[in-house]
Parts: sequence; structure tokens; C-alpha cells
Amino acid sequence: MKEAEVRRLLAANLLCVFSIILSAVVPASFWDGFTVFGTHLTWLCICSVCVSTLNIILHLVLKPNLSPKRSSFAHKISRFLKCCIYFFMSCILFHAIIVLYGAPLIESVTETFLFAVLLSTFTTLQCLCMLGPNIQAWIRVFSKNGATSIWESSLQITTMCSILGAWFGAFPIPLDWDRPWQVWPISCSLGATFGYMAGLIIAPLWIHWNRKQLTYKSR
Repeated sequence: MKEAEVRRLLAANLLCVFSIILSAVVPASFWDGFTVFGTHLTWLCICSVCVSTLNIILHLVLKPNLSPKRSSFAHKISRFLKCCIYFFMSCILFHAIIVLYGAPLIESVTETFLFAVLLSTFTTLQCLCMLGPNIQAWIRVFSKNGATSIWESSLQITTMCSILGAWFGAFPIPLDWDRPWQVWPISCSLGATFGYMAGLIIAPLWIHWNRKQLTYKSR
């Protein structure tokens, strides 16, 4: 394992963390009344767009899982359309799962769907950028000892941290504290965001500390 590759991963992850911070700070500088709590749905959209855009750019620049095979333009268009369909299906699936876990079915549909989009941005979009619309590759990566590179190990960690963060974020909602951040889905989306940011920082550090034990095999 090359130290330069770990440093590249750390730099890319820190850029993603920085983009989330900017999504909360920059709009407030020129938009009166903008706050993460007060205009939460707007922030969800801005954060999702910022993280998505940066992840796509980083994938195109760093090319962590570049295939040696050259593909035609038609194949690239087909792959892009499949990725869009998979991402939309992920949003619908997350929306359904969130409702099954107790979110309002009819009320707050917009809030629930935008939260699902945020979760898809933190999880599914990364899989699409790294592995493409290949379900078998996704299953391989998230199986035991399935990662074949530090980028895939980072994908595992950030995805799990995002979902766990969203789950832990639901705990304060039923409490009678009457705080503004207890309104659906603020605590869950913040939990997912903090979980994602924690995963981005933890992943390269964990890989660096365990670099002697990690052995990746091509599959």
C-alpha cells in the first residue's frame, strides 16, 4: 500500500468535509435568514448538490477505480443513464425505508424525500462513482473482506457511518425538549451528515493505522 495513495484519499475526503461546511456557511453570507435549522430543506438541497458535484469531480480527476478497458461513447451514455436511474431508485427505496421506520406517510413528504436524497448522496452516489451501476460489485465491496483498494475500504466506512448517524439522529425526536432541531427530519439529516463527515475522517486514519494488516487482492 502506497502512502501517496492514502494521502490522496485523505485530501479527497477532507475536501468533501469542507464542501459540507461551505454549504452551511456560504449561503448564510448572502441570503438573509438562511440557517441550517430555519431553512433546513433548502440546506438539504444545497448540501446534496455540493457533495454530489464534488464527488463526481473527484472521481473524474483521481480515477480511483479506472478500468483498463476503453469504452465507446454510447456505452458511457448508457452507463450514465443507468447511474441516474439507480440513484433515483435509491432515493425511492430510502424514502420507503424511512417511512417504515416511522416517518409520516402523507405529511412531510417533501422533507422525507429530501432526507432520502441526502442519504443517497452520502451512500449510493459514492457507490455509483466508484463501482458504477454494478450490483455484484456493490455486494462484493460490502461483504466480509470484499474491498480491493483503500478507496473501497473508505466507501465501506463512510456508508456505514452515514446510515448509523441517521439512525442515532432519530433518538431525540420523540423527547419533549421542544427544540427546533427536533423537527422532522433535522436531527436525522444532521446525524447522517455528521456520521458521513466522521467516516470521511476516520477512513484514511484507520487505513493508515492498519496498513500493515490490510492486503488487497484483485478480483
